[in-house]
Amino acid sequence: MKLGGFPAFAGLLVFGVYISLAAQEPGGAAAPFKAGFAERDITPEAGSEMPGNYGKVYGRSIHDPCKVRAAVFDDGRKRVALVGIDALVAPRPLVIEARRLIRERRGLPPEAVLVGASHSHSSGPVAMTLPGEYDHASPLVQKLAYEFSSSADNAYLKRVAAEIAEAVCQADEKKVEARLSFGSGREDQVSFNRRLRMKCGLTFTHPGRGNPDILGYAAPIDPEVGVIGAWDRDGRLIGCIVNFACHATSSPGGFSANWIYYMEKTIRGAMGADAPVVFLQGACGDITPEDNLSFHASMPGEKQAKFVGGRVGAEAVKVLLTAEAGSAVPVDFRSKVWKIRRRIPSPERVQKCLEIAQKTEQEMGHTEWIFAKEILLLDASIRKSPEVEVEAQAVQVGPAVFISNPAEYFVDFGLELKKRSNFKFTWPVELANGCVGYVPTEEALGPSGGGYETRLTSYSNLEPTAGRQFLEAGLELAGSMKPGPAFEPPRAPPFKAPWSYGNVPPELK
Repeated sequence: MKLGGFPAFAGLLVFGVYISLAAQEPGGAAAPFKAGFAERDITPEAGSEMPGNYGKVYGRSIHDPCKVRAAVFDDGRKRVALVGIDALVAPRPLVIEARRLIRERRGLPPEAVLVGASHSHSSGPVAMTLPGEYDHASPLVQKLAYEFSSSADNAYLKRVAAEIAEAVCQADEKKVEARLSFGSGREDQVSFNRRLRMKCGLTFTHPGRGNPDILGYAAPIDPEVGVIGAWDRDGRLIGCIVNFACHATSSPGGFSANWIYYMEKTIRGAMGADAPVVFLQGACGDITPEDNLSFHASMPGEKQAKFVGGRVGAEAVKVLLTAEAGSAVPVDFRSKVWKIRRRIPSPERVQKCLEIAQKTEQEMGHTEWIFAKEILLLDASIRKSPEVEVEAQAVQVGPAVFISNPAEYFVDFGLELKKRSNFKFTWPVELANGCVGYVPTEEALGPSGGGYETRLTSYSNLEPTAGRQFLEAGLELAGSMKPGPAFEPPRAPPFKAPWSYGNVPPELK
């Protein structure tokens, strides 16, 4: 079977938990800890589709490069790879193909490679409809999917998969002895929960600035800026990893890495190096740079991208300058693959949506027509597969663990992961190793919930317990690993005597 031009991943991923095998160094001697970083260009051609909407949008220019950035960590027994891509999502077939290529060339097990999308809404055509995805459906549904929906480009998907593999292989080849620093900062001025409690008792998404019916935010944000710095023997930064939770919707115009571009520029400018900055998106399914409680106009895209990226980058720099470095052992990895059922629209709703979709968007209105189309696409997907394959993954680097899921994951889940984790540093990574759309909390899908993220579409449709399933699976995987030691500066020597120059009373004459 093929999907989107990629071969099925037979024989490498199976249901259940992966148990990784450690390769002991000859003679039992501890090998030096090594780290390698690399980046590759995946900037799409001007005129390509720019996904992030339910209809077709095209990027007419290029603002800044879109990249794949990869880090490989090797403790002498195991290796892990952390990959961030400037993309809206990381479709499952794309990740499977990239992992296959990496295994063939460098021998890394697929479950040791984490591929996370930045969720840049100004990136290339990797979503939403995959090539061939609706070939089984009726002519009307095929037309709605391929002609009226955002669609991935098969050649671009293959290019991105190849560049992910190339970045990981280069990072593995470029490994050097390294010390890692771990730390977290706080940035709480650039991200906001976009879901608001309303006087009607429901929760709306982006209800509008100045709306008198708003009671307040429906949930918090996650202000943590998680940072790993990798330093060579001479103390030079060779690369870093940054984790932060905020939608990349600050589109500066044209194809772009979004605010992540300015985050990278800030870090590189301050640290005086062209070190790759691997960005892994946190749990931000309901978090964006837009403050619905502000009475000021929204910033233009370019200014907002600089504002968000600059402040997150500056906070990352502060962490890099202060965190102590050491040998970050061990590295480890776990993965669990299973299936989750979709939510199923009623036959009556499908029939009504069929009637709407057979008319024009102009006749029915944009919103009603778009989401009728989405129900028909979902109905066709369910007929083909009522369940969706998903993966949760835990990748350990010393005292830190990255716990991933393929969702636009609500921030409440990310905060709970951090609270319940056995690791000092726990960093959720959403939209990793696949994409299943928005996964809200069960409360958001309940009587007082609602909002854009809870809409039933071909993109977002997992059963209400999906978020809890990802949470518990991730915690179980991380809980089976032993955290490495965190690093602290050397302790001061025992006190002997005060400084003789300063140990005097005031001298007035």
